Amino acid sequence: MKPGFAYLDEAAPGIRWDAKYATWDNFTGKPVDGYLANRIIGTEALCAALQSAQDKAATLGFGLLIWDGYRPQRAVDCFLRWAKQPEDGRTKHQHYPNLNRTEMFENGYVAAKSGHTRGSTVDLTLYYLDTGELVPMGGGFDLMDVVSHHGAPGLPAAEAANRQHLRSVMEDCGFAAYEAEWWHYTLKDEPYPDTYFDFPVA
Repeated sequence: MKPGFAYLDEAAPGIRWDAKYATWDNFTGKPVDGYLANRIIGTEALCAALQSAQDKAATLGFGLLIWDGYRPQRAVDCFLRWAKQPEDGRTKHQHYPNLNRTEMFENGYVAAKSGHTRGSTVDLTLYYLDTGELVPMGGGFDLMDVVSHHGAPGLPAAEAANRQHLRSVMEDCGFAAYEAEWWHYTLKDEPYPDTYFDFPVA
């Protein structure tokens, strides 16, 4: 691991995680290159900001669940190769029901140069501290569809409010939202704004 990075579970204990790209539960349908362990890595600055966000969310009765942090460039390259392969339908219904694979890149849901690879971007959601259940957000992680956009039309009021709870917590703690994905936030003052790393999550 590069200097200036840390394991989230060591730097910000108490934050839950489920590193989707280390598992079979992601839009490619299998573990992704570069994810050798189900752990979240990020810059030290990211981990500190997430600890602040966790503390703030707790005052509202929420905890944080992290799906992805630092993403090796080899994982992004894996996504690009996957997008060129014939459609097998295994994950389309859950993750990109109204798009072809290549359109995921064209529509900004997956990037050839990802902010995650700079180490200070995070994918996350909220859960209820009293029950441990995930907070309804009107669509799951990596649902590449208009319904995942901030301000998506037709979203039930309660789910729109839940997204706003997450957004307010994250923005108050120094993050910027990504309009096409309600779960995606980048640290505004990221320490490596021009560096794309490729060490594995191990």
